[in-house]
Amino acid sequence: MADEVLLDDVDALLASDPGEMLRATASTGAQIRTGLRETDRELIARLVDAGTPRTIIVTGMGGSGISGQIIAALANAQSSIPVVSHRGYLLPAWVGSHDLVIALSASGRTEETIAAAVEATRRGCTLVGITAEGSPLAECVNSARNAWHIPVDTQGRMPRASLWTLLTPLLLIGHAYGICNADDAALAAAADIADDMSARCGVDVPVADNPAKQLGLQFAESLPMIWGTGEVGPVASYRAISQLAENAKMPAIHGEIPESQHNQVVVFDGPFAGGATIDDLFRDRAEEAPRSFRLVVLRDGVELPPMARRAEIVEEIARHRHVPVTEVAAEGLHIVHRLASLITLTDWASVYAAIALHIDPTPIGPIEELKARLADAPGRA
Repeated sequence: MADEVLLDDVDALLASDPGEMLRATASTGAQIRTGLRETDRELIARLVDAGTPRTIIVTGMGGSGISGQIIAALANAQSSIPVVSHRGYLLPAWVGSHDLVIALSASGRTEETIAAAVEATRRGCTLVGITAEGSPLAECVNSARNAWHIPVDTQGRMPRASLWTLLTPLLLIGHAYGICNADDAALAAAADIADDMSARCGVDVPVADNPAKQLGLQFAESLPMIWGTGEVGPVASYRAISQLAENAKMPAIHGEIPESQHNQVVVFDGPFAGGATIDDLFRDRAEEAPRSFRLVVLRDGVELPPMARRAEIVEEIARHRHVPVTEVAAEGLHIVHRLASLITLTDWASVYAAIALHIDPTPIGPIEELKARLADAPGRA
C-alpha cells in the first residue's frame, strides 16, 4: 500500500529522493525561461529564411522524444506543414531533400537518434540538432552540410526531467515556421503557470491541499488507465504513463478519447475493474491487496462538444461499474498553457507515487543494463 504519512513528512520525503527528482521536477519554469534567454534566434531566422520544408520530422527517443509528440499535437491545431514525430533508427521511406529533420537528444548519445540524423544527411535533408554541446549528435550535425546545431544544457538532470529544455527551442522553431502558436509571451506565461503549479504541488504542501500528492497516491494504489481529451490531453496522457514507468517503476495504460471508447472501455467489464480479484498478477505477497483500474481523465479544457459529452458519459459508465474516476482539468486557454498545466501536475504526481511506494524515482536500472549490453554486443565499434 502507498505510504501517505511519508508524503507529509518533508524531511523523510526529501531523504527518499537522493537523486533529487523532486528538485528537477520543480525546474520546469526555469527551463522555459532559460530556453527563451539562450536559444539563438538569429540561427532560427536563418533556418526559416532558407525556405519552407515539405514536411518536418522530429526524431528522438524516450524523455527527449516526447517533445516531438508534443509539437506534432500542437501543429495539428493550426499547421499547414505536416509535422511527424518519429521514434526509431530509420526515417520513413518518403523523407527526402525537401524535408526538415529535427533530432532531439538531451545527452546527444542516443543511438537511434544519431542513426536517424546520419540518414537525414545521407538523403540531403535539412537537419537541426537540439542537443548537448560536444556530444556525438552535435558532432554529427556540425560535420554535415545544411545542418544547424542548437545547444542545450540539462544541468545534470535526467532527460525525462529536462522536457522543457529541449521543448522550448523546438517550439520557438515551430512558431517561426507558423506551425504552432508559441511565441515568447506564450512561453513566458507557460513558465509562470508551471511555477504556480509547482508551488501548489511542492513538498511542503500537505496531502490534503496538494493535488499532485493526492494524484500520486491514487496512481500508486491502482492500475491507472489515463485517457486524454482534446488537442493536448492525449500527449499529456502518454507523458504521464512514461513518467510513471521511469519514476515509479509501475505500469499504466495510455488512451485517447474518443478512440479508447471504441475498444479500451470494454475492460470495465473485465477482471481488473471494480476491485475484482486478479490472480496474483500484481502481488508480491499473498496478503497484499490486488490492483484494479482507476480511470484518470486528462481534460484539455478546449474540447468539441461531442468529445466533452463522451468524457462525461464514460466517467458515469466507469463509476457504475465501481471503477474509481479522477478528472484532471487543464488550466488556461492557450494551448501551450493547457499543456504545461497537465504535464507539470502529472510529473509531480509520478514522483510522489514512487516515493509513496518506497521506490527511488531516479534510477533506471533496466535501461542502463540494456545500454551496457548493447555496447558490448559483437560487431559494435
